[in-house]
Amino acid sequence: MARFRLRDLRGLFVVIVHPRDPDGQAMLEQMERIGCKTELVWPPKRELPPNADVVFLGLFFDNRKDLTNMIRRSEKPGPAIIGVVDYENPAMLEFVLEIGAIAVTSKPVRSFGILTNLVVGYANSLREQEAQDRITRLEKKLLGKRNIAEAKTVLIRMHGMNEENAYKLIRERAMDKRMTIEDMAQAIIDAKDLLSGP
Repeated sequence: MARFRLRDLRGLFVVIVHPRDPDGQAMLEQMERIGCKTELVWPPKRELPPNADVVFLGLFFDNRKDLTNMIRRSEKPGPAIIGVVDYENPAMLEFVLEIGAIAVTSKPVRSFGILTNLVVGYANSLREQEAQDRITRLEKKLLGKRNIAEAKTVLIRMHGMNEENAYKLIRERAMDKRMTIEDMAQAIIDAKDLLSGP
């Protein structure tokens, strides 16, 4: 598991999506003090700069559509989104949830709290991505097991062999073809579907 350490802060690419007003300037200066590579973007663009690690996103209702579209178009896995809000009400909270913010900071922006949000937001984003990667690997493994079971069933029905011999055959063919057992199982299933036809 990749662990985020404070010394890694200087390697982060932080995008600030906010007008260059006192709040935007305060965030920019704080990121530069920390030593992050930083870019201030305003007005919202079609998409975020590539390879952003963290985005401080000013939430303005006048720009809601452009902001949400910009975030949705970012590469996957996307950056950690930290919402920058000037008040709390149900509409603003809905906006925060809509953009998938992993942390929130308030205005007027002060240097206190920015570093904490940066560290906690990015660390949580890494944990979330690791959990998603683990889920993807487990789903792939489960699908592979299902395919092997189905391929064994195909061989048992077509050649009258027992389950152990069916598995051995799949494994041997996979080694001969330099494929994974899961890929060979999928090939057997595909061949069965092709041969059975419409």
